[in-house]
Amino acid sequence: MSLPSIEEIVDDLLFFDDWEDKYKYIIDLGKSLPVFDEAWRTPERLVKGCQSSVWIQPGSEQDSAKGEVLTFAVDSDAIIVRGLLGLVLAALNHKTPEEILAFDVTGYFESLDLERHLSPTRGNGLRSIVGRIQNIAKSAA
Repeated sequence: MSLPSIEEIVDDLLFFDDWEDKYKYIIDLGKSLPVFDEAWRTPERLVKGCQSSVWIQPGSEQDSAKGEVLTFAVDSDAIIVRGLLGLVLAALNHKTPEEILAFDVTGYFESLDLERHLSPTRGNGLRSIVGRIQNIAKSAA
């Protein structure tokens, strides 16, 4: 199953009135992520700055319209963080390095009203995840 677009995610989250329903949606998004290869659970793939364990495995593939795009396999030991990873992937997966670096992540999170509803440590972890993906994109650009 592929992730919804960022527009669909924003619309879906705006549809819900309370944050309990939004959390359920985000958790379901995390459940839809592909299975992460156990061999990728290594220290060098672990994201520093996260309260939970988060692993990112970068890759790339050819896109007929864009050329080479970056891909990311991700996982976490926390169910809500897997959902947050789904939100990040909807925005940054299958994009060129330039698209990743140009994307307004802060504006995206603000449109979801996300950071106000996350603990400070979860918010810092989310920024660490995005930072890792942006650093991968900078190296690939």
